[in-house]
Amino acid sequence: MRLTKLWQNGSPGERHLSTYFCFAAVRLLLVFVPQLGYVHPDEFFQSVEGLEHTRTWEFNNSLPVRSIVLPFALLRIPWSFYEFVAECLKAWWQLELLGTYAYVVFPRLIYTLISFSNDYCLFRICRLYGLRFEIRLLAMGSSWILLVFGTRTFSNSLEMAMCSWLLCLVSECMLRTNTVVYKKEFLEEKYDKAESISERVRIWKLKNSLPAHNLQHLMAMSTICVAGVFNRPTFLLFGAPMVFFWLLRGMGTRSITFRDFNLRIALFCLCALPALVFIIFCDSLYYQHLTLGELHMMHLSIDNFVFTPWNFIKANLDSAQTASHGVHPCYVHLMVNMPMLFNVLALASLGAFAQLLLRFFRAEYQVLPRFQSIVSLMSGAIFVPLFFLSLINHQEPRFLLPVTFPLILLHAPKLITGFSAKYPFQKDHPLLRLFYDKLLSSKASGPYLLKIWYVSNVALTLFFGFIHQAGVYPLAADISHVIATKPVATHVHLITSHIYSLPLHLINIPSSRVLHFNRQTHQRYRRPRDFYMYEYGGLPLDSLLQKVKLISGSCEVKQSGPSRRRYKLYLAIPASLSADLHEALVHSNASSYLNFELLKVFYPHLSTEAFPRLQGRHPCDVDAPHWAHDDLRGTCAAEQLPAFSFAYLNKQFSSFVHQLGLALYEIDVTRNKPRSVVLKKASMKETAA
Repeated sequence: MRLTKLWQNGSPGERHLSTYFCFAAVRLLLVFVPQLGYVHPDEFFQSVEGLEHTRTWEFNNSLPVRSIVLPFALLRIPWSFYEFVAECLKAWWQLELLGTYAYVVFPRLIYTLISFSNDYCLFRICRLYGLRFEIRLLAMGSSWILLVFGTRTFSNSLEMAMCSWLLCLVSECMLRTNTVVYKKEFLEEKYDKAESISERVRIWKLKNSLPAHNLQHLMAMSTICVAGVFNRPTFLLFGAPMVFFWLLRGMGTRSITFRDFNLRIALFCLCALPALVFIIFCDSLYYQHLTLGELHMMHLSIDNFVFTPWNFIKANLDSAQTASHGVHPCYVHLMVNMPMLFNVLALASLGAFAQLLLRFFRAEYQVLPRFQSIVSLMSGAIFVPLFFLSLINHQEPRFLLPVTFPLILLHAPKLITGFSAKYPFQKDHPLLRLFYDKLLSSKASGPYLLKIWYVSNVALTLFFGFIHQAGVYPLAADISHVIATKPVATHVHLITSHIYSLPLHLINIPSSRVLHFNRQTHQRYRRPRDFYMYEYGGLPLDSLLQKVKLISGSCEVKQSGPSRRRYKLYLAIPASLSADLHEALVHSNASSYLNFELLKVFYPHLSTEAFPRLQGRHPCDVDAPHWAHDDLRGTCAAEQLPAFSFAYLNKQFSSFVHQLGLALYEIDVTRNKPRSVVLKKASMKETAA
């Protein structure tokens, strides 16, 4: 009761700040829960997975398009320290700290701590410019972008943090330059008007005591820009308008000339060289374009050095290459991704920018924000990269994450004031007045925007954080247990279909590519491979069964051969495909010698590649007892009743819910009769029929 009274008696700013701290705690809590949702394979395969197990095409030695420096510095080095501590605790107190949970939580914790730099930069700019920080921090903390993407190991999350830091530094530099230049010109006017020498000396001393501003934060900004471009070359699009505003600050006054502008450009490029050389050198060593022997002998050429951003640009200029990841119309970022990421704030930002453009083309320059202002800086940081990214034919929502910071800084107060606190149009037309009164005004939209913001962000957090492809993580934990408890000299084969790629590091198996050192024999060795995974994406089930036959046949040959290599074969598919799998088995006659035993169904799991059907079927093993009598063995059908009734709706709903899972089957080969005999009898039956 006391907490409720304190909450009600507090000012709106205090309530917003308290709510922000609650969401900040939730962000940390979601790391340790952890979130089971699998947003995109790049979460793992562009960071953690590529450091040891699986190198994607982006990290190949011939033409690498991703730098290894930031993932190695942020993940590999801290993880090596964690491994050392875990091994010590295991030796001393038998505590096992290395497992699937640790492999998920530890990298996410690092990136979550980095995500709080967005909050700090937002708070700092608000304090510098005298803006209300409570509602802006609340919008930032409650956004599903920070709750989901901010806690994942995406390169886009790092890009967002670096853009936030760069915006913070540029904003601080702009404010200091404007303040110092104004004071300097004011003192110069006073100096010219001064009559006595003593007064001129005093003004001259005041003028010389003004702080330096021309090259403020130069080294930090140039280093952030280099690191950002090597992290994701699209940082060029986000950072270019910010750096341009930094170069342009103070221009148009008597104190700042084109000489200062050119000097800033030259020194900015010069300060970027140390970070540039360091990253190129590390990448060249990692991708084996440069060896220590060549470095010692000084046998160097331009081919010994790797410049990954240029390779990235060349790869993305190839329309066929980008089309392999998906082709989207140019309006997807604007019409789909922006509303999906920012919902009502996206509408507010697009409306505000349209109003600025309208006033510009009408030559109403007096009502436009000053070019060297915080509003112009943030607007450029939103719409310049949005325009250029829309020209690329592959568009994903996460590509727009760096837009979050400037958009929230400009438009978050509208969550409580409504779309427009005052009439925004120049002409007082009846239709425009009605549009404003019914939709844009504070009275019409103010009470609802914050509620819509909360509902939409919580819903998207639940979907992408806990439902979307959420069966992959428990599947990895289960397969990890299978490998840990399997008999010696037994190989494990896992076939997956219609789900995202399974990161091998989550299964907690040592990489067979890494060289290990035996301290007793002083020899290097590689661990033998005993786990094989076959990923078939959205392959039709008939074709998938053909793959299963080939893999099981190969395993049987090896088991019956001289090596007597035993095996376990598993299949993981969305539960919504269980009925289709059974039908495909019946049609292919594979059920005569292949036995599919349903081991587990991991809930929840939603694959958009195999969306549950309203009139779907689900495995009988997890079905209600009164549905056990079904025509299809091993599955249960929700048959459509002749009349619309509550029982029919209940069946359909139950069937839909049961399809929201990831089914794991163990595949056994029937060995009581030779396979050739079984196939022969099957063919004879078909002939007789």
